[in-house]
Amino acid sequence: MNNQLTADRLMIKDLNNLRNDDIFVSNEVRDFKEVTGINSRKGLDKAIISNGEIVNVVSNSYGHLPNQVFFAEVENMLLDANISTATRSINRDNRSFAVDHILNDDSLAITVKNGQDELRPMLRFTNSYDGTCRTSGSFGFFRSICSNGLHIAQSTIGFNIKHRGQIAEVIMPNIQSLINKFMNNEYYELRRKFDVLAESPITDLEGYVKMTCEDLKLFMFESSKENPAPSLNARTVIDIVNRESKQLNTAPNAWHLYNAFNEVLHDKLKRSFQNQRATDAKLFDYVLELAGN
Repeated sequence: MNNQLTADRLMIKDLNNLRNDDIFVSNEVRDFKEVTGINSRKGLDKAIISNGEIVNVVSNSYGHLPNQVFFAEVENMLLDANISTATRSINRDNRSFAVDHILNDDSLAITVKNGQDELRPMLRFTNSYDGTCRTSGSFGFFRSICSNGLHIAQSTIGFNIKHRGQIAEVIMPNIQSLINKFMNNEYYELRRKFDVLAESPITDLEGYVKMTCEDLKLFMFESSKENPAPSLNARTVIDIVNRESKQLNTAPNAWHLYNAFNEVLHDKLKRSFQNQRATDAKLFDYVLELAGN
């Protein structure tokens, strides 16, 4: 498998310019003393090296799962099931990695409120060499207007990892049955909630942004104690809401508010993939409650 995900998966309408980081960087597990010349205590026996740098120190029993193995198995699983997707890959400092597979099936796409805001089901897979996130698979949504990923679904993609010495291998499930289950249950229930948000107008945008910042402690609303004006992140949320409401020709609403915070959460705040997903779900429930549902 070469250093880019399958190229023809990107040649899809409206999905041609997705982020495509190199996730197949060199990696190996080596004896810590051999690498550093320094003795270490028991349990800190091996160094994980990614792209020439030590990113983690682990025990002898640790089973390393290289991206070349894990993400290749995901690709093979989707190909075997004849599932067409567009892919987006994210590499964070050669330490943690995510690949989003956006389902390329127009019959699965949904629109929110006025028919212009399109979402597609998405499968996210994560792996890390530094232990900041679990090797995992989950369902989510890809929002075309801003390339956002909405990580609020509870459905996960279970698989087994078997250890053979220091190298781990992954055994994938029947992905088509998992997709069918997700689409027939949680997907359309969440769509109803999206419409509830889109039907809930916001008259005091700055007030709602401030309340969300303070209640969820996502970031400071004020620039500083001496300067009560909105901080850079708060202004970014306000600007996104105003921009998208104009793009979609609607008044600012709770759907815009959620997505604006979502964009800042995933693009600007430095959190692990696992933490982002948990925070995303909390944010969605909070905004839904603000909308009175």
